[in-house]
Amino acid sequence: MKNILVWDWPVRLGHWLMVGGFILAWLTSESETFRLVHVLSGGAVVAVALFRLPWGFIGSRYARFVDFVRGPGSVVDYLRSLIRLDPDHHTGHNPAGGWAIMLLLGLGIATGLAGWAMYNELGGDWLEELHEGLAATMLTVVFIHVAGVISGSLLHGENLVRAMITGHKQGSPEEAIPSARPLAAIFLLAWVAAASWWLAA
Repeated sequence: MKNILVWDWPVRLGHWLMVGGFILAWLTSESETFRLVHVLSGGAVVAVALFRLPWGFIGSRYARFVDFVRGPGSVVDYLRSLIRLDPDHHTGHNPAGGWAIMLLLGLGIATGLAGWAMYNELGGDWLEELHEGLAATMLTVVFIHVAGVISGSLLHGENLVRAMITGHKQGSPEEAIPSARPLAAIFLLAWVAAASWWLAA
């Protein structure tokens, strides 16, 4: 096992843009003064999630859904291995983490679109309640995801937060991805800036 490149730039950058966007949107959710900040940050979450969908098919090895989206049986087996304090090692996302990612992408898009409709006065109070309910559900999934990252880091003996910053994890040399795909990351930044501004306009 060596320190190998696993996460490409778009995966890492998209991850932290969603983290920052969600936190900022949550903190400004009740403020009229920072309403535009709330909309822009929520728009950034939606933009990243929309980018991540095609990247899940054309991205590098561990960015692809086929690598980490597994059936319920695989998720249960992985959770059982966690309970035994002997979790199965996955170079990319583990099966439970894969489900969390799909939930966060879906909730990010749904929450953002409901907020956009509310911002443009396309619905009544029910739309505001839907937006808040989706955001609360997303926060719950975030807490579960963070708990999984902490437990996984401790049980696997590797810092998963640092891995999502540097892109490197433990694995065999042949499992490493050949490139961090920096040009795609530049496109992601441009897309997020344009899409979030359009949603707020």
